[in-house]
Amino acid sequence: RSSLEMTSLPESLDFPKEEEKTLAFWKDVDAFKNCLKQSKGKPRYTFYDGPPFATGLPHYGHILAGTIKDIVTRYAHQTGHHVERRFGWDCHGLPVEYEIDKTLGITGPDDVKKMGIKKYNDECRKIVMRYSKEWEFIVSRLGRWIDFENDYKTLYPSFMETVWWVFKQLFDKGLVYRGFKVMPYSTACSTPLSNFESNQNYKDTTDPAVIVSFPLDESPDVSIIAWTTTPWTLPSNLAVCVHPALKYVKVRDKSIGNVYIMLEKRLIALFKSEDEYEVLESFLGKDLEGKSYKPLFSYFENLKEQGAFRVLTDTYVTEESGTGIVHQAPAFGEDDYRISIAKNVIKKGQKLPCPVDDTGKFTSEVTHFAGKHVKDADKFIVKHLKEAGRLVHSSSYTHSYPFCWRSETPLIYKAVPSWFIQVEKIVDQLLVNNKKCYWVPEFVQEKRFHNWLESAHDWAVSRNRYWGTPIPIWMSEDFEEVVCVGSIDELERLSGVRVDDLHRESVDSITIPSTTGRGELRRISEVFDCWFESGSMPYAQSHYPFEHKREFETAFPADFIAEGVDQTRGWFYTLLVISTALFAKPPYKNLIVNGLVLASDGRKMSKRLKNYPDPREVVDKYGADALRLYLINSPVVRAETLRFKEAGVKDVVKDVFLPWFNACRFLLQNVEKAEREHRLEFRYDESESRSSENYMDKWIVSFAQSLVKFMKEEMAAYRLYTVVPRLVRFIEMLTNWYVRSNRKRIKGETSLDDCLSSLRTLFDVLYTMIRIMAPFTPFLTELLYQNMKPYIKFDSRKSPHTDSVHYLAFPEPNDKLIDGGIENAVRKMQTVIDLGRIIRDRKTLPIKYPLSEVVVIYKDDEFLVDVKMLEGYIKEELNVRSVTTASNREKYGVKLSASPDNQELGKRLKNDFKKVAAEIRQLTDEQLKKFEEEGSIEVAGIRLGSSDIRLSYVFSGSSAAQYEAHSDGKVLVLLNVSPDQSLVDEGIAREVVNKIQKLRKTAKLQPSDPIVILFDVSGSKLSEIVSTHQEYIGAATKKRFVKRAEEKGALGRLLIEEETSIKGVSGSSLHFWIHEESAESLPDFSVSGDLPHCRYCNVAVLRDGAIEYGSILLENPVGKNVIDTLEKLAGQVEILFNLRECKCRLSCPDISLTDSFSSAALHKRLVVVQHVGTGEEALPSLPAMPGPVVPYLNVSNGDSVKGTVFLKNPVNAPVIEISVLKRLVQAILGFQVTRLEAAIAGVSLNDSTKSDEINTALLDVY
Repeated sequence: RSSLEMTSLPESLDFPKEEEKTLAFWKDVDAFKNCLKQSKGKPRYTFYDGPPFATGLPHYGHILAGTIKDIVTRYAHQTGHHVERRFGWDCHGLPVEYEIDKTLGITGPDDVKKMGIKKYNDECRKIVMRYSKEWEFIVSRLGRWIDFENDYKTLYPSFMETVWWVFKQLFDKGLVYRGFKVMPYSTACSTPLSNFESNQNYKDTTDPAVIVSFPLDESPDVSIIAWTTTPWTLPSNLAVCVHPALKYVKVRDKSIGNVYIMLEKRLIALFKSEDEYEVLESFLGKDLEGKSYKPLFSYFENLKEQGAFRVLTDTYVTEESGTGIVHQAPAFGEDDYRISIAKNVIKKGQKLPCPVDDTGKFTSEVTHFAGKHVKDADKFIVKHLKEAGRLVHSSSYTHSYPFCWRSETPLIYKAVPSWFIQVEKIVDQLLVNNKKCYWVPEFVQEKRFHNWLESAHDWAVSRNRYWGTPIPIWMSEDFEEVVCVGSIDELERLSGVRVDDLHRESVDSITIPSTTGRGELRRISEVFDCWFESGSMPYAQSHYPFEHKREFETAFPADFIAEGVDQTRGWFYTLLVISTALFAKPPYKNLIVNGLVLASDGRKMSKRLKNYPDPREVVDKYGADALRLYLINSPVVRAETLRFKEAGVKDVVKDVFLPWFNACRFLLQNVEKAEREHRLEFRYDESESRSSENYMDKWIVSFAQSLVKFMKEEMAAYRLYTVVPRLVRFIEMLTNWYVRSNRKRIKGETSLDDCLSSLRTLFDVLYTMIRIMAPFTPFLTELLYQNMKPYIKFDSRKSPHTDSVHYLAFPEPNDKLIDGGIENAVRKMQTVIDLGRIIRDRKTLPIKYPLSEVVVIYKDDEFLVDVKMLEGYIKEELNVRSVTTASNREKYGVKLSASPDNQELGKRLKNDFKKVAAEIRQLTDEQLKKFEEEGSIEVAGIRLGSSDIRLSYVFSGSSAAQYEAHSDGKVLVLLNVSPDQSLVDEGIAREVVNKIQKLRKTAKLQPSDPIVILFDVSGSKLSEIVSTHQEYIGAATKKRFVKRAEEKGALGRLLIEEETSIKGVSGSSLHFWIHEESAESLPDFSVSGDLPHCRYCNVAVLRDGAIEYGSILLENPVGKNVIDTLEKLAGQVEILFNLRECKCRLSCPDISLTDSFSSAALHKRLVVVQHVGTGEEALPSLPAMPGPVVPYLNVSNGDSVKGTVFLKNPVNAPVIEISVLKRLVQAILGFQVTRLEAAIAGVSLNDSTKSDEINTALLDVY
């Protein structure tokens, strides 16, 4: 048996604790590896897992993406695919180096040189997998099945060698070049970043904003003024730029007399009103071109002779901010660099004025601020300009600005030499390949990603760092001879040196002899951007093309990948660029993009702010399944944002898991009950035809099959966001409608055949459900499956592996079982019941109080026919005596009435509201009918919609006091709420039943526990009601319900008592006593009057301080099926008393029960059953009895075959159905029984005898 299979599912479940047991079970059976073994040879489904860094712990974004990946790959396995799932680790790059720099106090490249690259990289290697164990624990705890043993790491030499191969392919295709570009630059990490990296982390920040003056050489009293939020770039100013076609003005500042030139539309940047300035002249920007000015600083004034410090023109200047004049520092601005090159301010190849070092500090060239970090120098520069008389205006400016994604420090833009991939050259191919992929949701592909690709820049892949894959380029000193190496073998062939590691400390010292007489070629110092490594992972994880070449090529591109929306400018992009450049095809076929998970306040989750709950704490409280389902059933799966609320996870447990678990528990309880009471073996065989004639059985089966069909369609389209709401809806339909409305059938309170039909139906839909939910909630489905599995008859051809639910195939929809007509009919019934419940709630009429009539009014006859067909369920759910249908509401004096929505209309209409509101109240029934149909109406010349008017129903005549109405806009339901004393009395009787059931629950009694309920009543009215309904109360509780003064027999132990009042009956009270059934009430003689034909023994089970009695036949028929071993006897006891998985000991006071014994020796004796671990309990003496403790019948076919049938067993079980009796007799006699005749206490027993008639006869005997 599985370690997850329980004796019986408990009343409440600790979901997190059960999940931990499931994890242990999966580990014991090696479930994931077995899945992979079982699917070997099946069609491959390729999945790429984007590598995270192990230098930090997983957050909700990782959990969300991991859950999506796990669901899709589990589903792929269930639908007949082999899915290799390897975990990957991003081991190189800034995240690791930044941690080491902080730990070791490294501030720049000089510190690393002193330390040595080898030692530095050794330190990096130590922390690379710092949190790997935590990752593995959390990922596994969340139920994700992925291979950690066969993982890939970007630091593996095999991975790095493939990265070299990828780069060499691009190099050989002419897509690699070395360039000098202005790049986003992290001063904290001393390295440039790519454009997509800089776009990952924008934050609002406040910077100094200054307007500075540039006096013209031709007129020193006239200054061009420019605005900037980066004062630190002003020492490197070489030009200013204006828009050639915009209008500029020369103005005098009236307050100080200074004359400035600025854009006319931007005068507001300096002046608050027109009174503050005087316009002297206006002209176009092009008229300023070429004018020279006095430099702000003297550091680079020698460049004036080459054309610096003059006015340039370009259309990138806007009139949206500043003064309409932009200062140009070519080393620190992309447009500045472009324009300065185009206008010959600087020349390509010329040394660029760039007085900022690798750590963001000013060099000695800038004498005033040397050694200061540029951002720290801002205030000193502003002060210097003010003292020099060049500061016109100073303020602050809050704007969105890029920060380093690793160090969280502001980026600067800086001209640096870098190695680039020519992305701009392949943009058209990228756009074509993007269209070949299938994205969910589509808008991310068509808008966000498409737009990003359209404006893609060349990709700077080099980083001036140490811990990464070295760029495999060896160059001569003059940069003329360049060799790109694509493998370890090639490096050995060119250099004569064989290496087994490719990090800088292993390859930097290797030289390659020049083939052109240039001496030794040395490797360039840069390493790859870690995004280039992760973009190469499809090939590098398989060490392609050096190994697994054929396997890779047949499985490329990937069937599926998934990550967050932020990866549109990250991993999704780099994968596509490299794949397009290598193979001219996309690297993936299907892609799911999730949104961002934010804190509940809408802000980014922050450890510092502690504005979100720890994921591990959430899992420990509610379980991983609840967290998984909460995340998947949210807008975040549609690439929108989710404000994470812990209460939402709790609601999943409360609203989804508990009802689902209780439905399964209810099923298994009643399967065990049916087996025990009717001595049958319940087995579910999916291959058997499902031929129930019950309408609700057909409905829930149809609903389940429709769900399976819908799921297959939607999962094929990767629309997880449509699947989960339907799954949740199905759980509601199953638990709140099917189980609720079929409880009596499932509990066996109708007939055995009806009971078995409902049990098979409920088993069928729950079994279907756990298989389709298995990818989404792997833990709960495993637990439920393991407890259902003992009852399932598997087809070994279709299901060769059954140890885990995750080994089973996803069910195929059966179109023959889908009936849209039935589903629609039940939907109509549900509408009627829901509307009726609303009326009851509104009138405060609890469902336990019966009402006389519900009236359903609708224009469509087909609707009303369906309602009448299902009226039994409507009566039961609404607790009404009759269901009436009608198509004409006027017959009941019902009319529509309208009132305005004061809040909605008051805001919109303002002064016209009173007039319109008055006319709304005067609208006639006919006008309102038309409004209902059309959805809008004109009132007082204003068109009003459904949100503007509230409709209600009013009654005229006698109906006004008799009925209460509610409608959904189409169906009108009336409830007869007029008082009826007999119905009120019945409601009070139901309240008595409710009190008794609550008392039983308080005493922790099970339905099968043998008890007697005694009562006493004070108050004549309540006494009369209880006496009148005494039989009903007894039947509802399924126990003897006796007035205390009238109970003459011996009573067992008092279990609980309570005195209570009943609402609605003042001045009265009820007193209840619940006792154990006394042993003296057991039968002491047989029903048939003779001793049983077969040998037997009686059994007493001691459980929870109570004793249960039953009997076991030691043979049946005589001489056959003999029980003569302890194992056989224990098996019968286990089935009879539902003791599965309980460790018990069996003993007999008169003989020793060894492994084998004589059935003759045990005949007529008592077997005592106690739980292992309990002490020897004193067993009350049984009354002497010549036969079994349960009633029985002897059967025979003459003299050749004789047997015995127990009519109820154990003592507290109900009497078996006649159909079961017939089957048991057939099994004993060995032939078909066509007619059955017998008699009990004068009651004739035949094929048409009802079980309650047998029961009555037995009571007569007792």
